[in-house]
Amino acid sequence: MPLLIWILLFCLLGGVLSVIAAALFLLLPEALRTRLLPHAVSFAIGALLGAALLGLLPHALEAVDGNDFHSITGAVLLGLLGFFLLEKLVLWRHCHQEHCEVHVPEGHAHHQPAAGTLILIGDGLHNFIDGLLIGAAFLTDIHLGVVTSLAVAAHEIPQEVGDFAVLLHSGFSTGRAFAFNVIASLTTVIGGILAYYGLMNLQPALPYVLAVAASSFIYIAVADLIPGLHKRVEFSATLKQILLIGLGVGLIYITHSTLHA
Repeated sequence: MPLLIWILLFCLLGGVLSVIAAALFLLLPEALRTRLLPHAVSFAIGALLGAALLGLLPHALEAVDGNDFHSITGAVLLGLLGFFLLEKLVLWRHCHQEHCEVHVPEGHAHHQPAAGTLILIGDGLHNFIDGLLIGAAFLTDIHLGVVTSLAVAAHEIPQEVGDFAVLLHSGFSTGRAFAFNVIASLTTVIGGILAYYGLMNLQPALPYVLAVAASSFIYIAVADLIPGLHKRVEFSATLKQILLIGLGVGLIYITHSTLHA
């Protein structure tokens, strides 16, 4: 199958299909959603960290010219700082719960169109970057592309649930919230196509793109997702979180090992 088709299919998996999965998730009873969503976030943390540290970074280090490992770790550092600045601009921060205080200040939870617009802008940018990263991963290795796409999808579903909730609280109807989320998710495909045509003849740049991809996954997991887990300090909740994070890492490890076998 042509490489571009692989990229398009898995960009759709990480984008549009995640929106559809999130919309279906919202059809569940609220009590069940409240119970399941933290588990999905814990699993996403493991998938993101596994993809970054077991897939993307090793490939970046293997592919860099002259074994210049410092340039790769430097790219990771710059990536982390860059995503920190994006978050400061409120263009990267995403909600992973239905009652999100990031974009909707306390006491203004309803009918704030600006919050919904901000979510859509941030979501479109985030998905575009995800598409670039998926495309770069497939250009490096099809197996790495699959693993990267799985990590993106694992993160996107709880993210889209939170985004849906903010859009609804901002005054969007259910139909409009779904339609605009689908449109924002299509930027993943645009990013994948641009990566394919832009990086196809820039192979020396691929290790650095993979390093930035790894920094993106690490930043999302550590700065955006893990702090939410600290709200539950009971031993049973912590044990479940650790097990689900381990499950996410395990899925990435097994998928990567099986595809390379």
